Amino acid sequence: MKIQKEDPRTADIHALLLEHLEDMRTHSPPESVHALDMEAITAPEITFWSVRDNGVLLGCGAIKMLDAKSAEIKSMKTATAHQRKGVAQLLLNHIIEVAKQRNLKRLLLETGTPDAFAPARKLYAKQGFVECEPFADYIHDSYSVFMQRVFST
Repeated sequence: MKIQKEDPRTADIHALLLEHLEDMRTHSPPESVHALDMEAITAPEITFWSVRDNGVLLGCGAIKMLDAKSAEIKSMKTATAHQRKGVAQLLLNHIIEVAKQRNLKRLLLETGTPDAFAPARKLYAKQGFVECEPFADYIHDSYSVFMQRVFST
């Protein structure tokens, strides 16, 4: 598996991101869907990666810089055919390393509370993320859980 920066407008990535949005809409009401659309995912403050194996898209993820010392994980998605193969773990490890290289103090995320999001919450907790208060423009929402990992200096 190879992680690389890639344009999210690439056809297979775009299709995976549309699937991601549809998944979010299936499990959360519209006001609780915080997945980025195609315009937002290509903003300058976003760094986007794909995970591929011999050219086959396995998953994707991004970070959005919130300020000089904190970033938010966005658009983490593993292709259905490649779930439970370590794709998300590999990508999350990469994102954590990038956060450390950028000398970030906090890596934050929002994910869902319904059962469909339990594997994501478990993955993040396993990597040292703990629940926190809403950040940036988020507000308390019964369909959202907010998590952070704080890096020591």
